[in-house]
Amino acid sequence: MPYKTFGFTSEQVMIRDSVLALMQRVLPIEKIRELEARDEYPAEAFQALARDGWLSLPFQEVYGGGGASYKDMAVFIEALGYHHAGITSAYMTTVVYGGMQVQSHADEELKRQMLPRIMKGELRMAISYTEPSSGSDAAAIRTRAVRQGDDYVITGQKVFTTNGHVADFLIVSTKTRPDAGHRGISLFVVDTRSPGVTIRPLDSIGRRTSLPNEVFLDDVRVPARNLLGKENEGWHKLMRGLNLERLLLAAAGAGQCMKIIEMAREWARTRVTFGRTITEYQAISHKFAEMAMLTESVRLHAFNTAEMLDAGEDPILETAMAKTIATEHNIRVADLGVQIMGGMGYMRGDMSRMWLDARQGTIGGGSSEIMRNVISRLVLA
Repeated sequence: MPYKTFGFTSEQVMIRDSVLALMQRVLPIEKIRELEARDEYPAEAFQALARDGWLSLPFQEVYGGGGASYKDMAVFIEALGYHHAGITSAYMTTVVYGGMQVQSHADEELKRQMLPRIMKGELRMAISYTEPSSGSDAAAIRTRAVRQGDDYVITGQKVFTTNGHVADFLIVSTKTRPDAGHRGISLFVVDTRSPGVTIRPLDSIGRRTSLPNEVFLDDVRVPARNLLGKENEGWHKLMRGLNLERLLLAAAGAGQCMKIIEMAREWARTRVTFGRTITEYQAISHKFAEMAMLTESVRLHAFNTAEMLDAGEDPILETAMAKTIATEHNIRVADLGVQIMGGMGYMRGDMSRMWLDARQGTIGGGSSEIMRNVISRLVLA
């Protein structure tokens, strides 16, 4: 991956090179193809990340974590995204979406119980926010949690819960004050083995190794200690992690862009028409120029934002921009990759998979439309 390092430290270069070597060993392209064909979660690669300590990277040292910086995490996720979007999603759902919520908001007993097992790869997690009727409007959820003695009873339905089908625990958003909008939201850690929990994989067009799911919660009893923080304060907990989430989604998009360029270049250099390789034609070489410019833009935004976060700033505008630019450019780069390969790009294979994987980016983790709402509000403030 011969790309500039944006001032990476020697440790960050080591992070990148080490995780790439690990993934090439335990999740080669042939294995990715097999898992995609079977819609199978990359369990072996996930456990390899655990064995080498990568699941502990962002957690606080007091819990046995690595205490990684934002830029450390961006370097790591860019490399993971470069290798395969499915293993990136597997990592993100457990470590970032699930584990970081536990670290930030669970009581001390629950942290001590769950975090070491997450870091060892013994627990998988997923986050369950979206509902069929609410979409990006998190305050409009209908899932209810009602206090009954030492428990809460949760009833409702969620959708698009990535990796819910392999999760041991879900972070579930609920309404504990139904008429209070975002002031009535509470978050719970829900054991997927609890009576009343039903999880069904959905049939997505891409990212077949980290499938979305619909989740049904039918009078599910959850211990009150599994409430994250205080009742009715879940909205602020949802918002608190957005900078990290958007940064890492941008970094993952950067990695995918770099991989697409390499795949297209390798193919184009061996494709001969009219006695010349197609890279000698300006119509093709300019596509590579476009892909390179788009990718450079993504990486500039991602690593600049990471450095702002590490400096203690709260770059909401910049993280929203980085996420939007990265995911939209990822689609454009993948589309150019398909076009360069022509008919072969349109066939089911590695390049078409990259396009399908990229297409999820502008929808999940806050759609491009929602990101533009955030950006315009801050610009006009």
